[in-house]
Amino acid sequence: MTKKSVRVAVTGAAGQIGYALLFRIASGETFGKDTEVHLNLLELEQALPALEGVKMELDDCAFPLLASITTTSDLAVAFKDVNWALLVGSVPRKAGMERADLLNI
Repeated sequence: MTKKSVRVAVTGAAGQIGYALLFRIASGETFGKDTEVHLNLLELEQALPALEGVKMELDDCAFPLLASITTTSDLAVAFKDVNWALLVGSVPRKAGMERADLLNI
């Protein structure tokens, strides 16, 4: 039986929300236990070292459905041929900022 395949872009992948989503996607909880997953992970240039750590953690888990992981800060690479895009990256709040202030950025 041939597995289905999905390519998923996740922005802010090294952040708290992105990080939490990645393991659910890779495990098959999100797209099904019969769907092979290719992850395109997007981060800011300065966060790429942290993103490489996330990639290593995902590799260490040896999820059977996780076919590939691409890490990048390049939008064209991150969104090339994707079926789904999860735009979860944000800007960290600075001192004195409320969550609502993030909507004005």
